[in-house]
Amino acid sequence: MKDYTRSGKKQNLSFIIGISITFVIASIAKYLALLPLLSIMGELVIAILIGVIWRSLIGVPDSFFSGTEFSSKKLLRIGIVLLGFRLHLGDVSQVGPSVFLLASISLVFTLIVVFLLTRLFHVGTRLGILTACGTAICGAAAVVAIAPQIKAKNEEIAIGAATVAILGTLFTIIYTILFPFIGLSANGYGIFSGATLHELAHVVAAAAPGGNSAVDLAIVVKLTRVALLIPVAIVIGFCNYLTQKETQDKLSLKSLPIPWFIVGFISTSALYSLGLIPSYIADGFVWLSYLLIGMAMAGLGLNIQLSSFKRLGLKPLAASLIGSIFLSLLGYLLVHLFGLV
Repeated sequence: MKDYTRSGKKQNLSFIIGISITFVIASIAKYLALLPLLSIMGELVIAILIGVIWRSLIGVPDSFFSGTEFSSKKLLRIGIVLLGFRLHLGDVSQVGPSVFLLASISLVFTLIVVFLLTRLFHVGTRLGILTACGTAICGAAAVVAIAPQIKAKNEEIAIGAATVAILGTLFTIIYTILFPFIGLSANGYGIFSGATLHELAHVVAAAAPGGNSAVDLAIVVKLTRVALLIPVAIVIGFCNYLTQKETQDKLSLKSLPIPWFIVGFISTSALYSLGLIPSYIADGFVWLSYLLIGMAMAGLGLNIQLSSFKRLGLKPLAASLIGSIFLSLLGYLLVHLFGLV
């Protein structure tokens, strides 16, 4: 009995230490993301990278993985629910049909193109879906939101998130250099940035040369794409269920392929949009959301070996690069076609 009690206490301590490590990494990443160059990458990807480096240089005892797994799975879902306080549905509804159509066309086009490219490059189906969603919708946040729908592995989630972050950073730099030469007004450039870049951090950084109005428009267009994550996640969940139904049990409420944490995301967004939650409280929830998702990303990184990136990383990177180029060209074309220049 004593040995059992002692063993249980030891497991609980290891669990707490594992979570604590992800908290430390997420906190470091949050502050590193305040630095000029690292801010473009964003705290989520920095947390993944620190986690990978931590495991490579320091190592993580096997007993701690229960805590890191808890962060990468449970805390992730809580973080996504709280992220809904960032999305005001009124802002999305006011962008106008042209902008909504532009964002929708760009998203669907990129999803299809990047996924087909991953198939062409013989990337695994799950990693291909994550890469396509991250490129088309909202970077690392889309990757971690879609992952439970397809039962993606930790290494696939980490590589998918890192891939779109690397390319998003590259394209952000390219956009800021090209801004004076591409013939778009500040507002048109903001719409273009919001419709074609990956992370919110990328969008804000790239739109900054156009001024405050460009940044505001870029954020609204970007949040429109974030809102489209909801139907995409549901559709992917049902498609995955149908393809796996021969191995599934009888359909029940619990087994429905609906991302319930996305329902939570909608609910928190609705509360904020209806004015039931003051802005300063919503901002606090968003801050907490990124901390929890950062802990999840740290947990993913701690479970990844560098050999995984060498083995799986180059092909999805190539597919996302080509897809991102097509997305930029399509976005630029649509901005002109819809008269949003």
